[in-house]
Amino acid sequence: MTVTDFLVKIDDFVWGVPLIVLILAVGILLTIRVKGLQISKLGLAFKYIFENDNSGEHGEVSSFGALCTALSATIGTGNIVGVATAICAGGPGALFWMWIAALLGTATKYAECLLAVKYREVKEDGHVLGGPFYYIEKGMGPKWKWLAKLFAILGAGAGLLGIGTITQVNGITSAAQNFFDAEAAHTITLFGNTYTWAVVITGIVVTIAVALVVIGGIKRISKVAEVIVPFMAVIYVVAAVLILVCNASKIPAAFVEIVQGAFGVKAVAGGALGAMMVAMQKGIARGIFSNEAGLGSAPIAASAAKSDSAVKQGLISMTGTVIDTLIICTMTGLSIVLTGAYQVDGLEGAAVTNFAFQQGLPLPAGISSFILMICLIFFAFTTILGWDYYGERCLEYVATGNKKAVTAYRWLYILAVLIGPFLTVSAVWTVADIFNGLMAIPNLIALVALSGVVAAETKKFFDKKK
Repeated sequence: MTVTDFLVKIDDFVWGVPLIVLILAVGILLTIRVKGLQISKLGLAFKYIFENDNSGEHGEVSSFGALCTALSATIGTGNIVGVATAICAGGPGALFWMWIAALLGTATKYAECLLAVKYREVKEDGHVLGGPFYYIEKGMGPKWKWLAKLFAILGAGAGLLGIGTITQVNGITSAAQNFFDAEAAHTITLFGNTYTWAVVITGIVVTIAVALVVIGGIKRISKVAEVIVPFMAVIYVVAAVLILVCNASKIPAAFVEIVQGAFGVKAVAGGALGAMMVAMQKGIARGIFSNEAGLGSAPIAASAAKSDSAVKQGLISMTGTVIDTLIICTMTGLSIVLTGAYQVDGLEGAAVTNFAFQQGLPLPAGISSFILMICLIFFAFTTILGWDYYGERCLEYVATGNKKAVTAYRWLYILAVLIGPFLTVSAVWTVADIFNGLMAIPNLIALVALSGVVAAETKKFFDKKK
């Protein structure tokens, strides 16, 4: 058995039926406890984003800055590469299960970000630390500190070895190669393997850019995110909307295909349940990889917001799941389904979405590929920045504030970005999936245990508002 085969077995076990059921069950529980607030109060949540509340006595960035930092980490290769991977492996039905995961995940995101602000800790130097590790320790009690530490260790590992560095920089360098040297005509041999100059040069440039930002800490990451995140999201959505407008006649058939695929309607007799389970597993896993609801990452950014209201910050933060999955992933998924890109042999990952853009946009193929490459580079770059912040905060908790440990992590993180382009993509995505799944478990346990606190805080806030 190869290392990749072994990792796939672990991934299938971690992301098996029990975890998928747990994530959906927690989403359902929280939706009931907050009375469907993710739907009824969504308009209010978007209104709060633009109010840009800085009322808090504590905090390091604005509420909008905290949302952009969280979005910088969630809007990444998962929106382009992850959606394509899910649809290729699970069929168009995977997109339906992404929507379900996002709808329930919006309540989960609200709850975890509310708890992060409620239980955050302000350090002597004024900087704020919060997230699942503190709401586990303070909300559930000191005897659960081992669970808080487990979450923090897995979070630091996820940033360094999985979702934060290697998958993202791989996405960036692959996009650069596809655009600048698709035929791999200009190569160099490194570490006994052959790479294109496009991959090597892009990898070095990205590493330098990451180093310049992350060394400045949360305030610099937040400032960069506030500029790049809205800009890149608008460009991508405009391009995707143009594809949908130009192929409007195919949209109804695409929706039919998505719904049929979700329930295995077209599967051969007896295989419907199996087809449905694959679509469900791939869709939910990739949906969570993309929007991170239930993972416990976004609360780390939310806790740094200059807001005194935990509920208000929870509402602002939950819009991240809507923007990430229900808007951006849907755009990608529909583009792939209606252009039939997922059925083209030999294409995988970013190449599937690239094909969809080339077929769907009324532009020369080169320009379509360039638009996608720019979006992918910005998406992945900001994810690298956001996850450095998450990883550092997790390590700060484990190392009880040891600044040398945090600095060492930062430099290891930069090193992981540098070597990322030279590692195998499939194995890397599998490792990232495993870390994500394991990291979610302590957080989901805490969300169930503290769901009563979430319900009480929500009721108190809206009663006072009346």
